[in-house]
Amino acid sequence: MNPFNEKPAQIFDAIQNWENLYDYSYDKNTVDPYTKTRVILMSGTEYEANWFSHQFARNCDNNDLKRELALSRYIEKQQQKKISTLRPINETILETTISYEQLAIDLTAVLAQREPDINVKSALDFALLEDFDHLYRYSNLIELEQGVHAENLVGKYTEIMPGRPTISHHRHPYDNVKNHISSKIASPITKLNVSIITAAEQQTMNYYMNIVGFYKSDIGRKMYQEIGLVEEEHVTQYESLMDPNMTWLENLLCHEYTECYLYYSCFEDETDEKIKKLWEQYFMQEVSHLHKAAELLKIYEKKDWQEVIPDGNFPKLLKLGPNIEYIRKILKNTANNTSDREGYSKVDMLQKSSDFFKFQEKINNNVKNVPSHNFIESYIDKKGKDYRYETKLNPLHKLQDKTKDNYKIGRK
Repeated sequence: MNPFNEKPAQIFDAIQNWENLYDYSYDKNTVDPYTKTRVILMSGTEYEANWFSHQFARNCDNNDLKRELALSRYIEKQQQKKISTLRPINETILETTISYEQLAIDLTAVLAQREPDINVKSALDFALLEDFDHLYRYSNLIELEQGVHAENLVGKYTEIMPGRPTISHHRHPYDNVKNHISSKIASPITKLNVSIITAAEQQTMNYYMNIVGFYKSDIGRKMYQEIGLVEEEHVTQYESLMDPNMTWLENLLCHEYTECYLYYSCFEDETDEKIKKLWEQYFMQEVSHLHKAAELLKIYEKKDWQEVIPDGNFPKLLKLGPNIEYIRKILKNTANNTSDREGYSKVDMLQKSSDFFKFQEKINNNVKNVPSHNFIESYIDKKGKDYRYETKLNPLHKLQDKTKDNYKIGRK
């Protein structure tokens, strides 16, 4: 599939009326877990597209170009609004959170396994273990507060057990900045992977940032505070991989291409027939936006789209699914790693004067006050053991004990 070869419709024709904008939500009790994750992924993709367009407009002094951005942006905002209402009213904040973390885990694992750039793959593998631990923490919370077993929400496609402990995720902001790719030499799949994961993690960061004030228990609010700040670290890491040397219009073209790629991937992979039709509809709308971006690039920068995207044919489409064995391998081999400036290091290889240890002492000076650790300890006190869904024992012996929370792995 090459979206540049598709015939675009008029952008204005895509505007939806109120009746069409709010007409369907999935059934949370029967929906496939990966349909829920695709909904989150595409909501986050549209959020990224919208805010990139706003930032472009704020840095543009040509009103004709601003008008073109405003029209496409309005359509994309409508897309995002309709996607957000696919989530049913009776789905709780925590149920949605479980899907956010399942997306973060399985999306990251899929991207990592197909990533040819070692720097990008290392970033994906590193954050993967942290989102994996977040799922474990939230799953214990939803079991305690709502009596819901998260293994049913994730369809038993994704294991629920400790990863690198969340207490170990708190790093000096300096250590989250990585070397960026070059869009001129990076493979098409690398450029897509970086764009996709940045948008997805940004969506998670924003959800946790906004939901914390609406949550109805103190421990829940504290958990969203803590994990939301880890998501800030992930977004900082992933966005630093993006090529900062692209022009605004080159970047616009790549954003639209990524949206086309994701909608087409979702269309091919979707099992809910109504949502499948929506992905197809939005793919065709994004084709129009892509062609407009190519037109604007030609008008204002005198560049053909092939100078930015040499081959418009989509690489292998994105398909979400289980990644249990891959995650186990990464957990076994890298749980004791931390981020160290542009690279990664075993914690025991760091200097005692490193920023990591300084930051840990600053924010985690009293371990008993760290919400993620404190909550699991209190859960174990009440229930006798933590909540897990494992296909077999945790690959790390130190994480197999269900009666205590490890707070040293990746930290001491």
